[in-house]
Amino acid sequence: MFDILLSHISEKVTLNEQEKALMQNYFVPKRLRKRQYLLQEGNVCRNLAFVSKGLLRTYNVDDKGDEHMSIFGWEGWWISDFNSFLTGVPAVFNIDAIEDSEVLLLSRENYEAITLAIPMMDRYFRILYQNSLVTKERRLMSSVTDTAEEKFLRLSQSNPDMIERIPQNLIASYLGIAPETLSRIRKNIAMRK
Repeated sequence: MFDILLSHISEKVTLNEQEKALMQNYFVPKRLRKRQYLLQEGNVCRNLAFVSKGLLRTYNVDDKGDEHMSIFGWEGWWISDFNSFLTGVPAVFNIDAIEDSEVLLLSRENYEAITLAIPMMDRYFRILYQNSLVTKERRLMSSVTDTAEEKFLRLSQSNPDMIERIPQNLIASYLGIAPETLSRIRKNIAMRK
């Protein structure tokens, strides 16, 4: 479970062997069954979760009962309701497993402790936050300027394996379009090939 996390960290920063061994003491492994919640809206998010196996989703539900996808998290990704995690306010998102999954949980206390005990982890998390901010800015711009087909093509080019793993209705929700529209887009793309 930790191999994927260590690999992900090593892509961003360098830890020595002692730091790698110490780091593992701060995480708690957890297995989730398909459709099992990691977090429910209204509860306080107590952990950052690193996905070492499987696929999770972050979403909220509006007053009409419609789900709105925010983020997918697969192997090598972090997932949480970050505002709730940092501030202790109730979460506005639900997080559940799309597939049977394994995550490594990092509590708020351990998050603070690991960044003090292993200063390079502070840099690692800063890099993650910067990358996340850039990704969210691009997604926001795309939601305003791109057509539904352009959004789908961008998603399928950047994450081709995910398109096969994620149910079509969830992809449509993530893109902010109706499932029928996504089906039509996929059909049109297939006909052009």
